[in-house]
Order: sequence, then C-alpha cells, then structure tokens
Amino acid sequence: MKNASLAIQAGIILILFVFGDALLGAAPSFWVDFESGAAFTGYNDVEIHNGDATQFSLASDLDPAPVWYYRLRLGVDLNRHAFSLLYAPLRVVSRGDAPGDISFAGETFAEGSPLEGIYIFNSYRLTWSYTLVDTPALRFAAGATGKVREASISLKTAGRESESTNLGVVPLIHLDFLWRFAPAWAFQVAGDGLAVPQGRAEDFQAALVFTPREDVDLKLGYRILEGGSDASSVYTFALFHYLTAGIRCRF
Repeated sequence: MKNASLAIQAGIILILFVFGDALLGAAPSFWVDFESGAAFTGYNDVEIHNGDATQFSLASDLDPAPVWYYRLRLGVDLNRHAFSLLYAPLRVVSRGDAPGDISFAGETFAEGSPLEGIYIFNSYRLTWSYTLVDTPALRFAAGATGKVREASISLKTAGRESESTNLGVVPLIHLDFLWRFAPAWAFQVAGDGLAVPQGRAEDFQAALVFTPREDVDLKLGYRILEGGSDASSVYTFALFHYLTAGIRCRF
C-alpha cells in the first residue's frame, strides 16, 4: 500500500512537472484543422497466414482507383504544449481479375475471377507535443501520439466474400518543423512515425503554408502514409501518396 501511494505521488509530481507551465500559464488557444485531397496507392501487399495463404497485391494484381479523402483534427495550445485529436479515414477500392488462385481469409478465389478488393484504414489519434524551438523564423516541436488503428481488407466475387479485420493501438513519435521564410509564408513538415522489428508506420506531410491573417493558415502539399506489419497471423504493407489541401482556423 505504501509503495502504491508513493507511485501515485510520483505520478502527480511528474504530471505537474511536465504540464505545469501549460496548466498555470496563458489561456488556451483552440484550433480546427481540415484537410482533403486525392490519395493514390503506391503498393499494397497482403497475406493472411492460414496454412496455404497466398500473398497478393491490391495495387499490382488488381487496379486501385484514386480516392478523395479528408482528415479532421481538433486541438488546443497551452503555452508550449499542444494536444490534438485526429480522425483520418481511408477507403480504397481495387478491381480486376485474379492473376492466379488466391487463398485469403478462409476463401479461395480461382484464377480469372473478377474481384473487388476493399482496403479500409481508419486512424484515430491523440497527440501531445512540446515546442522546443520557437523563433520568428523557426519552430520545432516533438511529442508522442497514441494511435488506434481500425483496418480491414476484403475480397469478393459473385456470391462469395472474405474479410480480415484488425483493431490495434500503436504508439508513435510526433515531429513538427516549420520554417517561416517570409512574413505570410512558411514551409512545414509534420507527422507521426515509428519503426520496430515487427513493422513500421509513417505518416508525414510536407506543405507550403500561407497565412493571410494570424488566425488562419492555408496549406498545400504532399503526404506520405506507409507501413504495415509482418506478424505470425498477417503480412500487410502499404504505401499511399496524397495530394493535400487544408485550412487551420484558430479561436
């Protein structure tokens, strides 16, 4: 009991030490960030390990259509601290004829079968970051992101369908670099990423930022989303390229 009490006290002290200046400092500044554009599949390799499973590609064996996407992030700045919540859904449909027999998630699809593959990768993230450098020309922040991944892959043909789903929590490192090269213009690279022996995840955007007034940022850029897992039950690695446009409003 005594050890538990000491642990609780130590946790409270740590929270006050890390976030004290944010909680006791200036009033919070809230913001909303909306992003949209087009997403294109680079590669998307899949294998569900169930005995005689087949590794196939939703990008080269089938034809993935470009998709329009959107992302919504809500955040608050507290002095040098920032907290945000992100909702980032993605749904890509691939169509074509099976190049060979495909065994996937308990079903076998014969060579030549007309297939529709649906890849869903919805991301929910909670991010904390701390501004380490803050000058008129440069800003650099780093922190941590807790990501909830809601993913599914399905294949279907006439009368038959199989699906593999996955729900997981992934810790990521958050980085945000901004260079203001003119009074109303900046270049920004920001995102989350981490690599471990079992897999990796990277989601970063490089964007040109125009600030027509101090409470509005307009962004135009490129985003890369890449990663996957090589585990005992599943092998899946995918790469997506995004052409992005967005707006951030501060309140």
